[in-house]
Amino acid sequence: MKKHSARVAPLSACNSPVLTLTKVEGDEHSRDSPAPAEAQAQAGMEAGGRGSRCCWTCSVTQLKKFFWGVVVVLGVCSSWSGSTQLAKLTFNKFDAPFTLTWFATNWNFLFFPLYYIGHVFKSTEKQSPQQRYRECCRFFGDNGLTLKAFFTKAAPFGVLWILTNYLYLHAIKKIDTTDVSVLFCCNKAFVFLLSWIVLRDRFMGVRIVAAILAIAGIVMMTYADGFHSYSVIGIALVVGSASMSAMYKVLFKLLLGSAKFGEAALFLSVLAVFNILFVTCIPVILYFTKVEYWSSFDAIPWGSICGFSVLLLTFNILLNFGIAITYPTLISLGIVLSVPVNAVVDHYRSEIVFNSVRVIAIVIIGLGFLLLLLPEEWDEWLIKLLTRLKVRKKEEVPEGNGDIVSGLQNKSRRTRPSMSSFTH
Repeated sequence: MKKHSARVAPLSACNSPVLTLTKVEGDEHSRDSPAPAEAQAQAGMEAGGRGSRCCWTCSVTQLKKFFWGVVVVLGVCSSWSGSTQLAKLTFNKFDAPFTLTWFATNWNFLFFPLYYIGHVFKSTEKQSPQQRYRECCRFFGDNGLTLKAFFTKAAPFGVLWILTNYLYLHAIKKIDTTDVSVLFCCNKAFVFLLSWIVLRDRFMGVRIVAAILAIAGIVMMTYADGFHSYSVIGIALVVGSASMSAMYKVLFKLLLGSAKFGEAALFLSVLAVFNILFVTCIPVILYFTKVEYWSSFDAIPWGSICGFSVLLLTFNILLNFGIAITYPTLISLGIVLSVPVNAVVDHYRSEIVFNSVRVIAIVIIGLGFLLLLLPEEWDEWLIKLLTRLKVRKKEEVPEGNGDIVSGLQNKSRRTRPSMSSFTH
């Protein structure tokens, strides 16, 4: 039996999932396995039954995966749009985006405990928390999570995580949530450009076109608001957030590669530890300097703050670990679907004017995002599909001509007089 383990790059709070499945080397053969000749005989006898069973099993598995994909897409869409709208409402009473970022990041500490609970329920070989922790710590190196590994492999990503979320939340104060959500979709284009330059990934013309569409959409979105100062600052903040998110992902792939689910959960929990130890002083400084000041702790809307943190945690769980039950492309679609959801809410609240330029910008950025979801082999698949269609057309045309010719021959035979009629 072959062992498989999913590997996933933990992403920032708003990044689009690009997850890969890799096989663990090594095969385990059972001691009671039949000889090659016997196995071939059994395979020949059971080929017919196994073929139908295999097709049925594959179809049922694909249907289940697609069904769970729909569930995950709805969860990603609702949690992402819900957290964005709730953050907008929170700033009406609690104007402190960095403090909100710090508070929500602390909830990442729950990643590893939640993963271990899932490990206890699903794994056949259960391990103690200490054993599972030590095994996951190998991700940071042979010596585990040392102080050096903490500052070199976790701290930089903690800074990028904070910047990504803070710039995103600060942009929500400046512009509408629809513009923020659609502009953040450009982060996937930035990921491609950085991967192409830094990681030397494969060049794809369609992705260059998608990156150009994303940049054009950013310019059109700025033009839609008339280049006002508040809109320009808000758009710059979202673009900065998308850039930090792209840098987080590319640097993770460059420096750390990929991680198993347990390693990813531990890594995200370590980011929360970094946030508690080294970032806590910043909200305190902002409070006493009255940059982010609130009158009393009773005036803080704890319900909306905790709700935002729960939704953001749910979004990150689905984004990073949804690959275990469905396809990565379906997860990415949840982020795109959050744009029309935010648009409907903003229109209902009368906070946005959908002029023609804004609508075109939204469509262009969304189209660029969808083009970036195409697999690397999409051109080969398209060529194969067109080739098959041409072959089918060529096969159908001779068959149709053959039927017409045979019909004409039969008709001529019926109408042609025989020689016997003349002799009489």
